[in-house]
Amino acid sequence: MKPRHAVLIVGATALALAAVVLAAHRAKHELVDVPRARAARFAGAELPPGVRTPAFALRDQDGRLVTSSSLRGRPVVVTFLYTHCKDTCPITAQQVKGALDDLRRPVTAIAVSVDPPNDTPASARAFLRKVGMEGRMHFLLGSRRQLEPVWRGFAIRPQHPHQEHQARLVLLDARGMQSVGFPASQATPERLAHDLRALGAQ
Repeated sequence: MKPRHAVLIVGATALALAAVVLAAHRAKHELVDVPRARAARFAGAELPPGVRTPAFALRDQDGRLVTSSSLRGRPVVVTFLYTHCKDTCPITAQQVKGALDDLRRPVTAIAVSVDPPNDTPASARAFLRKVGMEGRMHFLLGSRRQLEPVWRGFAIRPQHPHQEHQARLVLLDARGMQSVGFPASQATPERLAHDLRALGAQ
């Protein structure tokens, strides 16, 4: 073999070995970094940045005024319920309760009525007592005209005689932005609590 050919073969072998070492090094770091990146993400679906909470001023089950601006400064969990619901709504409220129980400090919980003709202060109070959320959740009530802008702002389909409402939870950050969304079927106390902590809850 000519010396020139030998040099080329040795050089090619060295390059191939370097490529293998580099690929192994990258693979090692990717295996380390993937779980770390996953851990940093929300358990729910991260919403596009800049989605504000719709402006509202509504009364809760006890007649207290709750406004969108009053929710700023801390993470908030918002869900959409109706008081005569027998299955999804009580379960959703229990998921929120479990998440709040997992946190060291109180977090504001809001339920927005999706059935204004039938959701009354009395029925809202009875619902909250039944699910163990009395004193821990504001059940916001109002007329259809008052609630429609809120439903639109959260992309919620309300209750209809021939169609079940959209069962969903939204987590707000301290700026009042819609940050994380959960279909009710995918929400668990652990996942909700995890994402509330990621938004700054304790």
